[in-house]
Amino acid sequence: MIQFAPGNLRIPKWTRPVYMVAGGTTDFRKRYPEKKIEELCMMSFRMMLEENDLKMDPLAVKGLINFACYGEFADHFQDQLLCEAKVHDYLGLDLLYNVGIKTGGATGGSAMLMGATTVASGLSDCTLVLGWERMDEVKTWTGNYYIASAACKDFETRLARNYASYYAPMARRFQEMYNVDENVRAEIAVRNRLNAYYSPFSQQPGKHTIQEVLGGEVVSDPLRFLECCAMSVGSSSALLCTEEMAYKLTDKPVRLFSAGGSHTLRTGDRRPMRIPLLPNETEEGYKWLYSEMEKHDGRWPGFESFGATRFAAYLAYGMAGVKVPVEDFDLVETHDAFTISDLQTYGDVGLTLYGKEQDYVTSGESYLVNPRTGKPGKCPANLSGGLLGTMHAVGATGIFQCNEVFWQLQGKYDKFHGDPKMWTRYGKKKPDDWKSLQVKEPKRGLAISHAGVGSHVVCSVLEKAW
Repeated sequence: MIQFAPGNLRIPKWTRPVYMVAGGTTDFRKRYPEKKIEELCMMSFRMMLEENDLKMDPLAVKGLINFACYGEFADHFQDQLLCEAKVHDYLGLDLLYNVGIKTGGATGGSAMLMGATTVASGLSDCTLVLGWERMDEVKTWTGNYYIASAACKDFETRLARNYASYYAPMARRFQEMYNVDENVRAEIAVRNRLNAYYSPFSQQPGKHTIQEVLGGEVVSDPLRFLECCAMSVGSSSALLCTEEMAYKLTDKPVRLFSAGGSHTLRTGDRRPMRIPLLPNETEEGYKWLYSEMEKHDGRWPGFESFGATRFAAYLAYGMAGVKVPVEDFDLVETHDAFTISDLQTYGDVGLTLYGKEQDYVTSGESYLVNPRTGKPGKCPANLSGGLLGTMHAVGATGIFQCNEVFWQLQGKYDKFHGDPKMWTRYGKKKPDDWKSLQVKEPKRGLAISHAGVGSHVVCSVLEKAW
């Protein structure tokens, strides 16, 4: 059994606080042949500089940047190594230093973490974080092969070169361990895709029913078509800076805390360990779970949990002073590449106790408006539409999630999602039945950026700072 030493559990301490002041994004599509990747990056870069109500001219803000962190997972798609150098040049940021970051599905979140570190350490006063993915230059199955190559060839690839086939046995095990009704997974797909219906950025919005989800084509048993995200093309960006600069640039700065965890690729051969407890948990509260694990020949984290997510949350909560996640957060963005990963994450980040994840969905507390009570949900999940409904342009995903939380905290959901001109920009018409998903007076939000079957995870806590 893995045992953590006290030093392993040290809460990170940044030398100085880090703030987010602006975000930008493109829309996301299955194919985007009319735009080169550099152009897509410029689109998100310009939105970041021009459309966030900053108090300085866009060129003046650009002139403050000291460092650039770029996220792109798979060079294979566009047959271009070191693409970050091309993008950096196209944005007109030479001779500033730039670094490319790749941690699978968590690439965007890792870019945010690394960008924050440059500010926290004093290396930079103002850092650009920008990510993208170009996944439309190969056939879908070839793209699946490329992505699945990030899995461990000794332990995971044998399940199939398809990430749905990596998550399917996790879904089976989770269902067996906690007696989860498949209707719960289907409800997650319905909820997130409906949230995407109200976003001009979304690739896969839709008004679906639980019956439609469960009646869909099986991709990898038990996961069905509407339970899986799609490959996307697009870009997102964020601007991070010091406290002093933040208040000069915006009247609504958002403070950022970020930490990460990683875990073996050996999904079916994870060594057991004690659960790192979050501030709202006790060893006594998990006696029943350890007992149940023994009955099912189980161990934590096993196939049921993402140890890296729990570890990242433990660190980030310590940094941000989070005590009771479901009460301290006003919204959360999870990495819902599959319905099961969304469900698993609720326990990992402490929105529920382990084993009670499905209650968070069935209670209605994960909705903006609880459909069971008609009252505001306690902590709405994936109001952006998530990966299931809106996007998974991998290098951009974690940045996009932070942007969505950032705009919610600033009270700007309607500005970026409700303006008809935003819909027209992407060749879409704003739905006649569009409605606002703005959380009322949010103070703090969470974004989880996740790779593989939990190999890398970044937990970002964003909080209102005005």
